[in-house]
Amino acid sequence: QDINAYNGDQPTEKLPFPIIADKNRELAVKLGMLDPDELDKDGMPLTARVVFVFGPDKKLKLSILYPATTGRNFDEILRVVDSLQLTAYKKVATPVDWKPGDSVMVVPTLPDEEAKQLFPKGIFTKELPSGKKYLRYTPQP
Repeated sequence: QDINAYNGDQPTEKLPFPIIADKNRELAVKLGMLDPDELDKDGMPLTARVVFVFGPDKKLKLSILYPATTGRNFDEILRVVDSLQLTAYKKVATPVDWKPGDSVMVVPTLPDEEAKQLFPKGIFTKELPSGKKYLRYTPQP
C-alpha cells in the first residue's frame, strides 16, 4: 500500500508489478543486494537498490546496484530495456548515449552485402584516422 500511495495511486493490496517478499533477507544475501556501507539502527546492512534485467533468452543482461542512499534512474533503465529489446531482434548495437530513434551500429560480424539488404535506409561509416571502416551506422530499424 505504501508503494502505491507514494506514487500517487490508490493504496491497494495488489501492485501493477511483481515484488518478492524477503523478510529474512535470504534472497538479498544470495544475490548480493546488501549495502555494506549503509546500516540500519540495529547495525544491519540496508538492502541496496538493485535492478536485474533479463533478456528474451532468459539470461541476465544488466545488473545495476545503487547504494541504499541513491535512488534509481528509471529513464536509464527504460533506455537500456529499449536497447536490449532492439538488439535482441535486429543485428545492431546501440552506441554510447543512444536514445530510442537515434542511429544504431551495425554489428561487426554482419557482412556488408547482408547489411545492405537488412538496412534499406542505408549504412554510413564513421571516418577514423586509421582509415578502417568498422564503425557502421544505420537509422534505427
